[in-house]
Amino acid sequence: MQAIVADTSSHKLTWQSVPDVHPGPGEVLIEVVAAGVNRADLLQAAGKYPPPPGASEIIGLEVSGTIAALGDGVTQWSTGETVCALLAGGGYAEYVAVPAAQVMPIPHGVPLPHAAALPEVACTVWSNVVMTADLAAPELLLIHGGASGIGTHAIQVAKALNCRVAVTAGSPNKLDLCAELGADITIDYHSDDFVEIVRQAGGADVILDIIGAKYLDRNIDALAAGGRLVIIGMQGGAKAELNIGKLLAKRGSVIATALRGRPVEGRGSKADIVGEVTAEVWPMVAEGLVRPVIGAEFPIAEAQAAHELLESGDISGKVLLRVDV
Repeated sequence: MQAIVADTSSHKLTWQSVPDVHPGPGEVLIEVVAAGVNRADLLQAAGKYPPPPGASEIIGLEVSGTIAALGDGVTQWSTGETVCALLAGGGYAEYVAVPAAQVMPIPHGVPLPHAAALPEVACTVWSNVVMTADLAAPELLLIHGGASGIGTHAIQVAKALNCRVAVTAGSPNKLDLCAELGADITIDYHSDDFVEIVRQAGGADVILDIIGAKYLDRNIDALAAGGRLVIIGMQGGAKAELNIGKLLAKRGSVIATALRGRPVEGRGSKADIVGEVTAEVWPMVAEGLVRPVIGAEFPIAEAQAAHELLESGDISGKVLLRVDV
């Protein structure tokens, strides 16, 4: 089969022949139609984010496609079904083997290739904002990187839950997109003080943060009483000083989570998250309350260009790689 192979020394991605993959016990084999591009993929291509033990060395955390074969013990899926899936790796390829528990049906109304834009963002947002931080109406959710794949999805989910949404982004076009998706408060992080603006709105009950160290102290300042800060990225660094006094005064929480390394089954597992996303988020998609926001699509052989576009920041929503073009 063909797959993208990364040369970490040169950061070059090439579409070339690799050994075929086969489904193991409890797995399904998916013939890939499209793969989503995520910032974790850029880190892996640079040699800075190795896959978890046992995962494929091939880049790619989400795909959509058709089930081509079933491993032993799989009874909940059939060959020929169109699906999307959350992966620990292996998505930038013609075929990928994935645990059956991480496979999801295509939400009603979503074209098969565009469904590849959903698994990673849907599972990340739901597991953090709802399952971990317990966001509920009429609370205020502050999203850093509101025009990103995660941000555009989080805005829509929060609005479907009847919550208020504030976002930060770095350009008028990105802020306009966030407003179109339902954001109540849009903040240009180049010129505006998000802490002061969010405080004027009563403080953030939940903050979904991709920045990390650079925003830690300001995020705590922006929290409402009982607020929950959920850190899912480190674009602004990994180390910062935490003022515990501020946190105590607000009865606040700081939570850091990751999705890729979670176990397939058990407490806090990918299976639990995938099950909730299918039950709770897919109906929102079917009703038109949530839609995948696709910023760009590339033939998979042009994965290098797709990575460069995402790295540039000159894109809103998700970037997809198409295997069928």
